[in-house]
Amino acid sequence: MVLLTPKLRFSHLPTHFHFTKLRFCSSSSSSSSSSSSQFSPWSGLQSWRESPLNEDRFWGTSGPQPLSNTEVPNTPAALEASGSSLAELGSLVLSTSDPLTKSKLSHLAFSRWRNEGLPIGLCQPPSRPARPTNPQLVCFPFKLIPHGIGVSPKEIPDPKNSGLPLNAYLLHNLAHVELNAIDLAWDTVVRFSPFYHILGDKFFADFAHVADDESRHFAWCSQRLAEIGFNYGDMPAHNLLWRECEKSSDNVAARMAAIPLVQEARGLDAGPRLVKKMVGFGDHRTSTIVARIAEEEIAHVAVGVYWFMFICHKMNRAPCSTFKGLVAFYHFKTGFVFKFNSIQALQYLSISLRNRAELLQEYNLELKGPFNYSARDEAGIPREWYDSLSTNKQEREGNWKSSQQLSEVYDRLACIISMESENSSLNRPPE
Repeated sequence: MVLLTPKLRFSHLPTHFHFTKLRFCSSSSSSSSSSSSQFSPWSGLQSWRESPLNEDRFWGTSGPQPLSNTEVPNTPAALEASGSSLAELGSLVLSTSDPLTKSKLSHLAFSRWRNEGLPIGLCQPPSRPARPTNPQLVCFPFKLIPHGIGVSPKEIPDPKNSGLPLNAYLLHNLAHVELNAIDLAWDTVVRFSPFYHILGDKFFADFAHVADDESRHFAWCSQRLAEIGFNYGDMPAHNLLWRECEKSSDNVAARMAAIPLVQEARGLDAGPRLVKKMVGFGDHRTSTIVARIAEEEIAHVAVGVYWFMFICHKMNRAPCSTFKGLVAFYHFKTGFVFKFNSIQALQYLSISLRNRAELLQEYNLELKGPFNYSARDEAGIPREWYDSLSTNKQEREGNWKSSQQLSEVYDRLACIISMESENSSLNRPPE
């Protein structure tokens, strides 16, 4: 395990901090308690963190396996030259446009950081990840985007009009989700790198690990697409996933809620349905790949739960009500803090109390069932965080009509999240 100097290793974490002792819907700022449920973290989290590098990047006849010696990529010169820290390596991945190269670089970056003991470091992420010319991306609201020719939302075909068989159509959408997931994880590492004194090195280790997993998932999807005669980029795709990332760029709590706890949790819900569709189509090989990906996503959701709980503890707030938005959460203004040293940076981390609307309403995060309760329970997401919110959302007239039509995450297969962030002042945090 890579560690920073001792003074940086979770020095901010109180010795009495234990997730299992936290109550989901009670808050130290409130005299009432609405629930006594206890947090049950994913039982496999520690073993996932301690697991060796996963080299099973090829899907063989019997499942995942390592690449042959002739297929193992060499470390590119750019990775050797520019990567002196985890944040710099992540920025290099984000700046790589070719999808397969991005996937390989992601694994090599994580491998090098783990093996060489590089520091977390500091780096500013690119404004958006580099993308290939294809697939053409739809940006919502529709506009031409700088790294490809924009297309109208109506030009994203449904399965019948895509020119692809159903299994290729679904697999292409899944590949698009996984490619975006690589960038989402690395953006989290790079964007919040100025705050490793507060978040701790394990935060960055976890999300670099997530990025490595996602790069392996994309490699499997890309390989299988080629086996059935297609490639990633053969049909238009959406730009919703990166839009979600941009909306949470100044708020680590919102990032945890939007990406692992909403977006990736939707993958847990849709995974079994996608497996059934592949089986129904007669593509059992792809169904096995999808099932394995869905199984591994549990770790990513569990990581989000862990760090959302951590942030809530730092704010002295209850996770349930924080998730619903009735309490404060941190705002990280990375561009501003870069001007100061690590001690001064602490002065610019704020708690902004918001007693207006729910977090999910404020950021327009839709929680839409049906939910895969068993997978969500295993990942550690309490049902009270999301179940009642889903009912309320679906009862509101027309709010999500267009989003429902665009849903493509795993099942149709994109996450429906758009977030409306607000400016917040930066003050010294309470002691």
